[in-house]
Amino acid sequence: MPIDIETFNEHSDTELRGETNAERVITYLARNDDKAFTPSEIAAGTGVKKGSVSTVLSRLEDANLVRHKGEYWAIGDMDRVRDAYDFHKTVQRLNEQYGAEDPEEWKEYAVTGE
Repeated sequence: MPIDIETFNEHSDTELRGETNAERVITYLARNDDKAFTPSEIAAGTGVKKGSVSTVLSRLEDANLVRHKGEYWAIGDMDRVRDAYDFHKTVQRLNEQYGAEDPEEWKEYAVTGE
């Protein structure tokens, strides 16, 4: 869906990019924190492709932001989720202001154990 040029000119790259799949899943689970869902239900509720939901959930679980039992998934500790969200937004803002970090550049100056 196209946007008008004024919107394009006045908004940042981050604002125009929209939500990531992880953001959609976390938001959905947080809004429904009194329930647990199957990946299919999460896909239907978020619009994220079913094939992507399992990968997103696994990554979010690795970050301790969601939890699961059997086939069901639920939001994790809300304080942790809020902290992760705040950190994510801060990194986005800094990347927009100063540019994203280049991991290869960091490797060039990294101290090795040799």
